[in-house]
Amino acid sequence: MMDKSINPLKVALHGMSERSYKMMTMYLQGPCKGIAVVVNDSNAEIDIFDADTVNAEKLLSERLAKKSHRPVIVLSLNDYSQEDILYVKKPVKTDDMLSALSRAGDMLYEKTKPVVSQQSSSIDKPSNNSSPLPTPINAPESSQIPIPEEKPVLKKYVIDSDEQKKTSKHQAAMQLDEKGFGAFIGSVAGIDVNDPKKFAMASYNPKEYFQGYVEAAFKVSHAKGQIRQLNSGWNPLIIFPHSNEVWLDVDENQLRAFSGLAINKSIDSKMSISPLSVESSSLSRSLERFQSMDAFLWKLACWASKGRYPNNIDITQPVYLKSWPNFTRLLVTPHALRIAALLIQGPRTLGNVAEVLNIKPQYVFVFISAACSLGLAGQTKREADVLVQAPEVKPTKNQGLLSRILSKLRGK
Repeated sequence: MMDKSINPLKVALHGMSERSYKMMTMYLQGPCKGIAVVVNDSNAEIDIFDADTVNAEKLLSERLAKKSHRPVIVLSLNDYSQEDILYVKKPVKTDDMLSALSRAGDMLYEKTKPVVSQQSSSIDKPSNNSSPLPTPINAPESSQIPIPEEKPVLKKYVIDSDEQKKTSKHQAAMQLDEKGFGAFIGSVAGIDVNDPKKFAMASYNPKEYFQGYVEAAFKVSHAKGQIRQLNSGWNPLIIFPHSNEVWLDVDENQLRAFSGLAINKSIDSKMSISPLSVESSSLSRSLERFQSMDAFLWKLACWASKGRYPNNIDITQPVYLKSWPNFTRLLVTPHALRIAALLIQGPRTLGNVAEVLNIKPQYVFVFISAACSLGLAGQTKREADVLVQAPEVKPTKNQGLLSRILSKLRGK
């Protein structure tokens, strides 16, 4: 039998969208513990087809017509029964996939293992009349050859003192606990965002806040590859797309207050984006006012959100996380790491995330708002949403013990 822990099975994926392809690749490396690795079709040993896509039937028929020795695994929402084809029902469960891959590996081994015949075995045996093989000349041992000692090469590094002084850009993440969250983020009067009955009202429109104008300015600056200035009737925001930085001459408290206010028509009329001349962009500026674009926009989204979710998110449909946020440089809201760890496993509704983690929905809402502002999270109707099943999250004994200790401390 093949040792799949040492030699992972090489699989080719067919009939999948780009998102499904990436998800299945990560799924095989993650929950399936690397039992298989996705390779090009020409190097594959096993074929995996998503039978629910438009062209899947044609692709599968073409593969079967070639009468290849490669085992075939079919993923489908509907029952699929055909000789010599392994079927896994969608959403894919890890145990079912591991079982199918194991059977495919055994089939592959049976079809490709070498057959030892009597003729070949007789050839391998030396004849009594054959002359003995010449004795090889012993090569000198490597230890006998002196190896010159290499002197270490000292590398010189040039320290950019100006870059070091950009403290706001390189500062470590600020982490909020539940106690300090409300005071730092703020709240919306008349709306209890944690009440499931009011979830429909617990949304906001980023375009009505400073966040939305900054997002638009970022896109223009990146698309044009030019330094741009966002004019707001307030202090101008300067965007440096090549270094992924922004510069704004205000302190944190002022920015937080301005970011949490809806932009009215009088301010909206003053909003504009203009290219910055070479002379203006090269002016000397306070290095402490430079910030990372991502960290800056993440904060704006948190302050505009105030514990709400963006209005382009359907509260009843699952959301997904594309990649892990760089929490070392971002404002870390309560339970942000736990929320990210859960969503990276698969799409879930915002209410389900709060329920599984046993936390207030506002912590999930503010995280999604910030993640969406950087393009790290989204919600679309994709085939990948039903490709694999999100694993069930069960509370551990340590979590139960911690909850009991906290209950005692709180006097419950």
